Amino acid sequence: MFSHVMVGSNDLERSRRFYDSVLGLLGAGAPFRMQKPDGQTALFYRNRDCLFAVTQPKDGAPATVANGATIGFSCGSPEQVRQFHALALANGGTAIEDPPGPRGSPAGDLYMAYVRDPDGNKLCALHRLPADAGT
Repeated sequence: MFSHVMVGSNDLERSRRFYDSVLGLLGAGAPFRMQKPDGQTALFYRNRDCLFAVTQPKDGAPATVANGATIGFSCGSPEQVRQFHALALANGGTAIEDPPGPRGSPAGDLYMAYVRDPDGNKLCALHRLPADAGT
């Protein structure tokens, strides 16, 4: 459904260290850096058919977060969710909401963790638990 997700950053190198760590865990390789014609720089991470980008805002104004927005990353196991959370915190992220753990939802049982990246973007690491796993 989505071709890509892009977030703004006020410090691209700080964001690169953060996203190299957490997206590396999920199988994304090193980002490719693109210098845009307007002088702005963007980092692009690829994993299978997914593209995640971090960029300096085009208008030159400071990057800000979207109120109510969350970007979810699919993890292969509860352990990978915990690792994502730990790597995020070790690389400038901030823990928010409950600690990593199971959550019941109308869509099924999930194992989740929420963090904010160094620029304040809200991220979710999520693993869908088997139907018989319970919460």
